[in-house]
Amino acid sequence: MDLVASQAETSILDPWSLPLEGLDPSRAELFATGACHAYFRRLRQEDPVHYTADSPFGPYWSITRFNDIMAVDTNHAVFSSNRDIVIGDNPENFAPPMFIAMDPPRHDVQRKTASPAVAPHRLQELEVLIRQRVGAILDDLPVGETFNWVDRVSIELTTQMLATLFDFPWEDRRLLPYWSDVTTTSETVGVAADMAERERVLGECLAYFSKLWVERAAAPPKFDFISLLAHGEETKDMINDPMEFLGNLMLLIVGGNDTTRNSITGGVLALNQFPEEYAKLRADPSLVTSMVSEIIRWQTPLSHMRRTATQDIEFGGKLIRKGDRVVMWYASGNRDETVIDRPDEFIIDRDHARHHLAFGFGIHRCMGNRVAELQLKILWEEILARFSHVEVVGEPARVASNFVNGFTDMQVRLHA
Repeated sequence: MDLVASQAETSILDPWSLPLEGLDPSRAELFATGACHAYFRRLRQEDPVHYTADSPFGPYWSITRFNDIMAVDTNHAVFSSNRDIVIGDNPENFAPPMFIAMDPPRHDVQRKTASPAVAPHRLQELEVLIRQRVGAILDDLPVGETFNWVDRVSIELTTQMLATLFDFPWEDRRLLPYWSDVTTTSETVGVAADMAERERVLGECLAYFSKLWVERAAAPPKFDFISLLAHGEETKDMINDPMEFLGNLMLLIVGGNDTTRNSITGGVLALNQFPEEYAKLRADPSLVTSMVSEIIRWQTPLSHMRRTATQDIEFGGKLIRKGDRVVMWYASGNRDETVIDRPDEFIIDRDHARHHLAFGFGIHRCMGNRVAELQLKILWEEILARFSHVEVVGEPARVASNFVNGFTDMQVRLHA
């Protein structure tokens, strides 16, 4: 399953030269090259609630402005998450239910059961652990040599955190990012994939975690995801519905992996693209906290979320019909000029830096957002204590997907 953005066979056209009604911002190569931002800029200016009648995923609505996205995200009664939360429909024979793709009350019960693993009261305990691990990872890096930051730092740090949140066998922890990549490598988000092979690999994931469930259910309750679900009054029988168990595993693995992993890489890249901000950070390390929010806005690790209209509704002057796909383009809303000042610039001391869309809003707001921010904060505090500069060498390799805005390779060189 090749995730790396190759040279797009289809030439990417200037969006301003295309007829507006035919504009389709869902093509994966637009995200792999960064061309998506020009497409979204035109839609925000000329047609912020835009209907694409013909796409590889079928017809859909694009919501591209910040405040419109918030309005959709916070109205779960009209804009349902049920079954599908990415632009394409899951195959009929393989659509594992997960609580992010559910409406209340099922959503609320399952989310509430899993959330203590990343609750605010755990942050103090996790902070000590994260700092130890970040230090060990950074101290093991070669100074003055070129290496892949994605693999050595971004993946390794998030994998260690995921292994903690699942209480996953340490020696097998690299299975977690592998399963995350397999989950998000799907035709439903514009990635060419062998869907039968994807299903087979995720079956192996289910088998592995089913054994852990049996162990956790027989042991006293703890604060890892599997133990919480196995002992939860409303979720203790989930093991009897293997597809629902698998769906929630896919959700928790991707949710704990992609947001932080790609922001870790994206932050280094942004500071190299805006060297005056890197100088500002070195001069005042206390700016790390606000920079973390700016990294997450700038990177927007998940480019979109999809909803399905439960009824006809007039929205933004358009009539959205019951059953229509409605795609909230977070990648666009986080560059909305009407809400965010100089949105195409990376500004580490931006006012109201946490006012961004990358974690979503409403009942589906990212459950682990504070843990993600904590990892990034600690990482940059420890980087600044060790290195004068993390230099990006050459162009990074990006993921070709309209969902995960990520990287597979970014060569860097550390300066002591």
